[in-house]
Amino acid sequence: MNRRLLVGVLLIGLHVFVGVTLIPALSLGLPGSVLACGYLVLSAVLMRYGVLVRGSGSALLAWSGLLAMGIFSSLAVFSLVRAFMLALASLLGWESAAFTQNSALAVIAAVLAVTLFGLLNARRTARVVERDIAMRNLPAALDGFRIVQLSDIHVGPTIKQGYIEAIVKRVNGLSPDLVVITGDLVDGSVADLADDIAPLAQLRAGHGVYVVTGNHEYYSGADSWIAEFERLGMAVLLNRHVLVEQAGARLVLAGIADYSAELFRPGHRSDPAAALAGAPPNVPRILLAHQPRSAKAALAAGCDLQLSGHTHGGQFWPWMHFVRWQQPWVAGLQRVGEMQIYISRGTGYWGPPLRFGAPSEITRIRLIRTAT
Repeated sequence: MNRRLLVGVLLIGLHVFVGVTLIPALSLGLPGSVLACGYLVLSAVLMRYGVLVRGSGSALLAWSGLLAMGIFSSLAVFSLVRAFMLALASLLGWESAAFTQNSALAVIAAVLAVTLFGLLNARRTARVVERDIAMRNLPAALDGFRIVQLSDIHVGPTIKQGYIEAIVKRVNGLSPDLVVITGDLVDGSVADLADDIAPLAQLRAGHGVYVVTGNHEYYSGADSWIAEFERLGMAVLLNRHVLVEQAGARLVLAGIADYSAELFRPGHRSDPAAALAGAPPNVPRILLAHQPRSAKAALAAGCDLQLSGHTHGGQFWPWMHFVRWQQPWVAGLQRVGEMQIYISRGTGYWGPPLRFGAPSEITRIRLIRTAT
C-alpha cells in the first residue's frame, strides 16, 4: 500500500470512528444525526482538495479545506481522548448515560474553542518576541546589535499581501540592524504569488535583509524563488557567508540550503562547512539554517549561533508534542556543545489557519557581549 493510499484510508477510518463514537452520544435525533454525518463526509472531501490548492487557486476551497483539516484534527484527537476516558470509566464502574453524553458535548465545546482561538491567533500579526543572546567573542562595537528574525511565513492560499504588509510594517518599526528570514516563505509558484510576497521588498535594516531556503521553497520551484528573492532585494545565502561590519568590528553571517534540499536539487546540498569556508577566525559566526537538525554539522563547522525555524513550535495542540520525532528541539533558545541555537515558532502558519499553544513570532534578537 503506497503512502498516499495509507493516509487516505487512515483519514476515512478516523472520520468513521468519530461518527460512530460521537454522534449517537449527542442525542441529535434523526435530522441532526444525518447533518452531522453529512458534515463528516464533507470534511473528508474538503481536507483532500483544500490541501492541494496552491498559489492562485480557489480561495474558498483553500479556506474551507484547510479549516476542515484543522477542525477535524482537534475533533479526532479529542474523540480519541474521550474514548480512552470512557474505556477507563467502564473498567472502574463509573460509566453512565450522563457521562457519555456530557463527554461528547465537552468534545464539541473543546473543538469549537480551539478552532476559534486558534484562528484568531493565526490571523493576527505576529507578536514581537525579545531575546538577548550572549556571545563570548562579540566585539564591543557589536554589543546590542539587533537582528530581527522572520521564519515560516508560508505565503500561499490563505496568507496574502495584506498579511505580509502588516509584518513588514511591524519589522520596520523595530529599526533592526539586520533582518534574516530562515526559510519557508512561500507555498506556490512565483507566477502565482509574486504580488503577495512583493511587500517584503520594503523591509529595511541597517545591514540588509538575508534569506535561506526552506523545504517549501523546493516544493515550489527553488531556482525561480531564489531569483525572485534577489530581485526583491533579499540576499540569498546558499551555502555561503558574508561579513557584516560595524564601527570596525566584524560578524560572519552564513546561510545554508535546507537540510533536505539535495533530494530536490542535487546541487543544493546543505553544507555548513562550505558556507563558512574562508571565514576569518576569531570573528562571531551566525548561521541561518531552516531546520534545527542542521545543528550538529553547524557545530562541527565552527558556528557560534544558529538561527532556525521549520517546527512552527508545533503550531497547535497537540502537535508540539510530536515535533521531537523529527527535530531535536521544538522552539526557543537551546544549546549543543559550545553553540547556541534559536528556533523560531514561525511568523505565519502552514495548512490549517490555526495557532493554539504555539503563538507566531517576529523575533528581535539582541547580541550581548560577555567577558568570558
